[in-house]
Amino acid sequence: MIDLRAREPDAVTAPFGSWTTPVTSEVVVGAAVRLGEVVVDGGDVVWAESRPSEGGRTQLVRRRPYGTTDELLPEGRNARTAVHEYGGAAWWVRDGVLWFTDWADQRLYHLEPEGTPEPLTPEPARPRGDRYADGELSADGTRIVCVRERHLGDRAIDVVNEVVVLDARVPGEPEVLVSGPDFVAAPRVSPDGTTLAWLQWNHPAMPWDAAELVVRDLASGEETVVAGGPVESVTEPRWRPDGSLWFLSDRTDWWNLYRWQFGHDIEAVVRTDADIGVPAWVFGTSRYAVLDDGRVVVARWRDGFDGLAVRGLDGILTDLDLPFTAVGSVVAAGPDAVVVVAGSPVAEPGVHRIDLSGAPPRVETLRAPRDLGLGTDQISVPEAVRFPSVDGAGESRTGRALFYPPVNPRFQGPEGERPPLLVVIHGGPTSKASPVLAVGVQYWTSRGFAVVDVDYGGSSGYGRPYRELLRGQWGVVDVADCLAAARALADRGRADPGRLCIRGGSAGGYTTLAALARADTPFAAGADHFGVADLEALARDTHKFESRYLDGLVGPYPEARDVYVERSPITHVERFTRPLIVLQGAEDAIVPPAQSEAIVGALRGTGVPVAYLLFEGEQHGFRRAENVRRALDAELSFYAQVLGFPLDEAITPVEVENL
Repeated sequence: MIDLRAREPDAVTAPFGSWTTPVTSEVVVGAAVRLGEVVVDGGDVVWAESRPSEGGRTQLVRRRPYGTTDELLPEGRNARTAVHEYGGAAWWVRDGVLWFTDWADQRLYHLEPEGTPEPLTPEPARPRGDRYADGELSADGTRIVCVRERHLGDRAIDVVNEVVVLDARVPGEPEVLVSGPDFVAAPRVSPDGTTLAWLQWNHPAMPWDAAELVVRDLASGEETVVAGGPVESVTEPRWRPDGSLWFLSDRTDWWNLYRWQFGHDIEAVVRTDADIGVPAWVFGTSRYAVLDDGRVVVARWRDGFDGLAVRGLDGILTDLDLPFTAVGSVVAAGPDAVVVVAGSPVAEPGVHRIDLSGAPPRVETLRAPRDLGLGTDQISVPEAVRFPSVDGAGESRTGRALFYPPVNPRFQGPEGERPPLLVVIHGGPTSKASPVLAVGVQYWTSRGFAVVDVDYGGSSGYGRPYRELLRGQWGVVDVADCLAAARALADRGRADPGRLCIRGGSAGGYTTLAALARADTPFAAGADHFGVADLEALARDTHKFESRYLDGLVGPYPEARDVYVERSPITHVERFTRPLIVLQGAEDAIVPPAQSEAIVGALRGTGVPVAYLLFEGEQHGFRRAENVRRALDAELSFYAQVLGFPLDEAITPVEVENL
């Protein structure tokens, strides 16, 4: 067991939670640039950066072979798409020419080197009504195929998703190629220009449930479903120069790599008991790269940690000895190299070039993580933990999580005292805990909190059967795992059983509320970030992409209305007895503010201590620096007040009503 007390002989004894630390909310925001997709364009590498200090806008950065960098978008431009509301793949580049969707109007723009952005798509009838994503240039560079999402009204049923084609340089109305499926993604034209491939799925399935891979002969119009269906999810299709089509499929319960060619059966390229693919919440994921000589580099999740492996020409898959434990993108970069967005438990994600021409592989950092000025003795490193839990039928099973002990070499807790615990619930709910340095986690551990990031049943990275533990059981299995993780860590002496807290955003906010709406809750307090309080309201009001998601998580609505009512935290306000802080974006289209305001209003009336902060200009997740800071500091102030530890920091206290 890791010693929870600091090792320095002159360490100051102070209550857990009150330790002073260099990891302030200002540091969290300064380090919070989010790296998105990366593209190799000749000898250049281009990547996306979401910057809280610039209002959360996404800038594109190009690195030249000789090491200089330049920013591609002029001031005020934001390469971000609202397709599916979560976006992704909002830009693409070739030979220095850039195409991107601008967040302000959602139109597609064309930008020549040293030029100014020019719109390619017409002004839609409704503001931001036509949205574009996931584009690709034809081999000759004259045409673009991409996804268009048309908002013809204010309801989910008024949204149409299509594959369209348009001229790459001349403005005009796009031509529709694929229409009819509820959703489409990843349109890709074969190198010879004769065949179109794309992904499609229909309500009530989500893409990780039943996405199909379809190909169409562009001359005859004949279509073939290559893979996918009711119990198979396909993602990341890509054509190869020889006319083969590569893709990831979970047909063996793990997202592994396959290839297909006309007239041939599907062939497994990489088969392993690990997930190469990830749930397609956003467009443009890239988890494998094929090198010129036929070797394949893949990222794969195994037992809670990510990593890179290479499949040699002999078909053997070998793990690469690299420090990375979370990989965002993998892109081929020449005959013997890949570029990745990746991080480790002691380094935030950066952009790195990995040379595989020798052994061991050589790593060149192209975009370094920020130097936080922290030594390794100041960073809490996660360890994978398992604990006993139950499934929806009450049968025993094993839960999984990443545990971060409190670490601050300048402090130690009082003799015999155990730290408060933050049980962190990821979003999705089909997402997962990420074992990469997150300054937002260190913000808590360096103050004396223990943190456990729970990969409850339904999380990805453990194969399809683990993901499907949540089918029909949202609000049951996730809650059971969170309670079990907290109790197990308290029983093992790693957390104070009287100061167990729970926090989560979006779907994690729902689990937080559901865990607090129990007479037997072990939690002393909770923090709900834009979470769901009323499942019925979510089923009626949310956007198209998730408008039928609850069919699989809860049951079809309204047929299963009784289940929706029973599992909605707003239905059980009388069970809430623990203090709660709620943080919400005013422009959230995924979980509207009405959800937060309903639970806050109800708790105010019952006398439960409650704090509420509404952030203007924020959508689903906070992107602006000042709001990220305020949300963190307010939550810290909240815990200090309700748990009763001193707080000697220059932050604005949050008002806790009914306290």
